[in-house]
Amino acid sequence: MKSIRLLLSLLLASAGFIAHAQNYYLIPEKFFLQKGDKLDMHIISTDDFTKQNDVKFQQNNTQSVFMYEGKKKVDLNGVVTGADSVVSYPIKEDGLTLISMITKPAANEMSRSKFLRSLDADDPDNIADKVKNSNQLFYKERYTYYMKTLVQVGEPGGKAFDKPLNEDFEIILKDNPYKFNYGDDISAQINFKGKPLAAATVMLYVKTAGGNVYPQKLSSDNTGMIYFKLSREGVYILSSRHSAQIKDKDADFESWRMSYVFAFSSNNEMPNTYREFGFGNKH
Repeated sequence: MKSIRLLLSLLLASAGFIAHAQNYYLIPEKFFLQKGDKLDMHIISTDDFTKQNDVKFQQNNTQSVFMYEGKKKVDLNGVVTGADSVVSYPIKEDGLTLISMITKPAANEMSRSKFLRSLDADDPDNIADKVKNSNQLFYKERYTYYMKTLVQVGEPGGKAFDKPLNEDFEIILKDNPYKFNYGDDISAQINFKGKPLAAATVMLYVKTAGGNVYPQKLSSDNTGMIYFKLSREGVYILSSRHSAQIKDKDADFESWRMSYVFAFSSNNEMPNTYREFGFGNKH
């Protein structure tokens, strides 16, 4: 584990790693690497990718961080001892590499009006109706983040892209985006607790070099599948939230938030750093 180098820097003021309202994503410095390169992973917080911040990696708030490299599963959580926003690891295998991170559940209490404002506009889980039909003034939401990112090392071989991790809420790509071309269709499975989730709202953000963002709203069909095209070169970010009312002394509602990040390039080359895509803190 001595080969793992942790370089942590930036902060999210006093909010820390777990902060309600914004989503969290794993963003690598490079999506196209060669064997022996170091994979530098950032954590960012953002609503819609027009503005975002680097966030501290806090071990106390992290449930797990794993890297799936070839047939190997590497545990990165135990070696994080500081409060960094970059995790660096030397890549040792060719093919696709998947990184997965899950936060520990956290809770946030809000007023009735603020909680309603925090819901997604289309509210696919009908949470707003439950709140409006109640006389309760404050609500506590428990939430967990499930983050994945997929990079290519050398040739885009292997099956890491469609590897089910059996997480409570996850996106599983059914196609390898690093082998596809302009206009090709990509499909993905939305699962909740191991079963396909129908009518899930999934936001697709495509962030191009220079920082332009192209959002698209998707909805899973009756089998939990979504479909979209590789319409332009850039970073592709899939994001979804599922919420449910619960009977728990510590929370009124529970939310599961997930994301999946990968890149598409016609020549397998991308800008050298994620800041060329407009990611990270603005100075």
